[in-house]
Amino acid sequence: MTNTAQVIKTRLPNPPPAVETLLRTVQDAVAELKANDIVQIDVRGRTSVCDYMVIASGTSTRHVKAIADEVVRFAKKLDCQPLGVEGESEAEWVLVDLGDVVVHIMLPRVREFYALERLWTVGDEPPQEDGAPEDHALEADAGERD
Repeated sequence: MTNTAQVIKTRLPNPPPAVETLLRTVQDAVAELKANDIVQIDVRGRTSVCDYMVIASGTSTRHVKAIADEVVRFAKKLDCQPLGVEGESEAEWVLVDLGDVVVHIMLPRVREFYALERLWTVGDEPPQEDGAPEDHALEADAGERD
């Protein structure tokens, strides 16, 4: 017996909301349900998937799901249906794809394990200043050879 797949109609409004408006809406939504450790990462020039990622933590699976639902609800106020929502059944990591902004809501242990912030901010850190411990080790080795 074949089950027909459910098709969820998703669309962005025409024209879609400005990225700044969408970001502000997402920030308001996650703040509304008191998400923890909210980080916004500008990924323009690093991926063509989106312009910004917002990463936040919830305190439990119920909290993670509620935050994701609130993001969807706030986006709908802008007439912006999510392009996709993934991970709601387990609710350890829920992804809400709003086109230019992708929102990740995670349990702290899942967030620590996958370390998305480090993945998407590699190269953003300025180089270590002179005098870092690694530099001293190299100088000591050079001095011993003299």
